[in-house]
Amino acid sequence: MKRHYFISDDLDDLEHVEEELEHDGLVTPQIHVLSRDDAGVAHHPHLHEVEAVMRTDVVRSMKRGAIIGIIGAPTVLVLAYYFGLTEKYTWVPFIFLAIVVLGFCTWEGGFFGIQVPHYQFRQFEQDLADGKHVFFVDVEGQQKEILDRVISNHPRLSYGGEAKGTAGWFVRAHQTFRQVKKPL
Repeated sequence: MKRHYFISDDLDDLEHVEEELEHDGLVTPQIHVLSRDDAGVAHHPHLHEVEAVMRTDVVRSMKRGAIIGIIGAPTVLVLAYYFGLTEKYTWVPFIFLAIVVLGFCTWEGGFFGIQVPHYQFRQFEQDLADGKHVFFVDVEGQQKEILDRVISNHPRLSYGGEAKGTAGWFVRAHQTFRQVKKPL
């Protein structure tokens, strides 16, 4: 999927855009609004706001921390073996230490990531600070035509660029979960 960004200062207009997109076949997990006006977004029930944890770079940073931990954990084991510590103390404390190194690196990466904005949203920091809202839609193939048609009816939206979007299988799984979760 490809993600298309749009910038607006009108939440009412964005709500109409989302309603039109959903009417034409896009599903809610494909459409998001990023805004610093959480109260304003909450007053528009059809707007799908970006979850707080996804506003930060926590997932990406945790992955990086895990990679460092995956390198560090075997290093602990190799060094323990190389210096003969495993013969004196057995492997058990060094295996536990390797697990701790992996966990600590992953946690520390997440701790760093929760303090910084998501890498795809950094380009919009000034717009958000100016009170504007970032509307983005993940589309695949033929849905791009629907998006273009709906956006053309809303001249107050300005194009903000594009990026790699959420995986299609994840959007479909999220939509299925939402349908199952709905009360009967």
